[in-house]
Amino acid sequence: MSTPIEAKAGSSVAAARSAKSAKAAKSSKKTYLIFFSSWVLLIATGVLGTMLYTEQLKKQLSSELASQTELQLQAMQAQYQEQLEQLKVSVNADMTTLQTKIDSFNELLAFTKDNANSKTDNSNQLYTQLAEVKKKLDELKQNLDVLK
Repeated sequence: MSTPIEAKAGSSVAAARSAKSAKAAKSSKKTYLIFFSSWVLLIATGVLGTMLYTEQLKKQLSSELASQTELQLQAMQAQYQEQLEQLKVSVNADMTTLQTKIDSFNELLAFTKDNANSKTDNSNQLYTQLAEVKKKLDELKQNLDVLK
């Protein structure tokens, strides 16, 4: 049996409890909202940081690759120039050797013509050899012109 005073006191306690639970529900919603916002902010920051770091790595890798490529191209160019110079020296040496042989064949041919008699005819062989040597000399000159 409750008296009217107890009923009023019981209802005021119930009202106080419901007010506390309403405040607790509001603070619980705020807590969830703050927690959810924090997670979204952390995720967004992580994604942004990842994108910036990836972009920085791309720039660094591309600059390193460009410098390595440039070094390799310079090395290849130097090697090519060296080979070209060696080839020029070799061709010039071959041409000098061939010119020496042609001169000696010309001297031999002149000597043979001077000493030729009706019994022997070595001049045809010398002319043939001289023509072959001149052909080779012309080929070497063409190769040298191509290299220039």
